[in-house]
Amino acid sequence: MPPITLAFISDNVNQLNTPALIEQFVIDNIGDGYILDGMQRLNTLRRAAEDDDFDQARPIYFSVVVAEKYDLILYRMITLNNGQKPMTVRHQIEMLTGNLMKRLISNHQLQNITVLSEKETENSSPRGSFRMVDVAGAYLAFLTNGPHNQNSRFIEEKLDEILVGKVMSSGILEEEVGFKEVIEQVDRLSSRQTPKDWLRNENNLIGFSLGYKDSFQHINALSPDQFSTQIEVFEASFQAINPSKVNVGKFRRELSRYFIESIAEDYKIEELTEKFFEMTVN
Repeated sequence: MPPITLAFISDNVNQLNTPALIEQFVIDNIGDGYILDGMQRLNTLRRAAEDDDFDQARPIYFSVVVAEKYDLILYRMITLNNGQKPMTVRHQIEMLTGNLMKRLISNHQLQNITVLSEKETENSSPRGSFRMVDVAGAYLAFLTNGPHNQNSRFIEEKLDEILVGKVMSSGILEEEVGFKEVIEQVDRLSSRQTPKDWLRNENNLIGFSLGYKDSFQHINALSPDQFSTQIEVFEASFQAINPSKVNVGKFRRELSRYFIESIAEDYKIEELTEKFFEMTVN
């Protein structure tokens, strides 16, 4: 039987430099691991173990992947499962997004935002909370390096093939920052109400996640109050767009991405409005 591939996240990958350390790490963190490849084999083994003749002394072989970022695990998960159709790309990302949020919460790294699943918002929608589905949508945009990943005109199977291709060609393995850093900055900036309300919009969150890749050093240095001022400039400029003439969501994703990636330009309202005109004229 081919090895089963397990994956783990660790902030100290470089310290796992001997087989003994890796083995102990796997034992200590087995509850937080992911099965990248071999789920069907595990299910077969579970059923076989119920047989009285099952040889429990027979060894099982594992391949172990330890990465510093969820992005790399998700990339491996998507590429390994490509063509096998155990679950869609979107489903895989939603699952990893939930686990990433749990990890950040358990490590007390989120102080200003709460992220609720669809089930948690069935009966009520707590004011000021982020929706898990929106965060997952932003993660998908981050991985594909594109703001537009939904198309109801395509059947799910074909759309999934397109998304896999976009992830594989996005250059995610060479990115200097990961989506974890995006969420940490969203949380930091959300200590003020204006940025929090702005980032809770799914389209703005997608634009922020994409633009942050190019401007993370500048964003990291901005105070929440400074970011609030920049948002006011963006919104004033965006008001110049006639909503009856455009797909507002599409343009908000594209223009918020540009706004975030070029935030160091410190545009005035007139300057940014003119830039938006140039970007939407066709």
